[in-house]
Amino acid sequence: MATKSKKGMGIKTSVKSGNFRATKKGAGMTEKGVKAYRKANPGSKLKTAVTEKDPSKSRAKRRKSFCARSEGQMKKFPKAAKDPNSRLRQARKRWRCR
Repeated sequence: MATKSKKGMGIKTSVKSGNFRATKKGAGMTEKGVKAYRKANPGSKLKTAVTEKDPSKSRAKRRKSFCARSEGQMKKFPKAAKDPNSRLRQARKRWRCR
């Protein structure tokens, strides 16, 4: 018997559900969303954004990694990179990427 494949993230992905932030509020997942995701996906290591000014060593590494990856997205999607209100730009602002 074939098993039913799971599509998507396993949680509601709307801002209204409270799992994600509105674009104007910095985009990305909320703490509630991360908890819901980890419950729906056991073994997940998903964490919330690193937003503090001076994070600890491991959190600083996560921020640096995110900023590097999102820099690649800026190159891949120039239209989003030019729009200051895009989810990509707002998330980078929230993570304090330079």
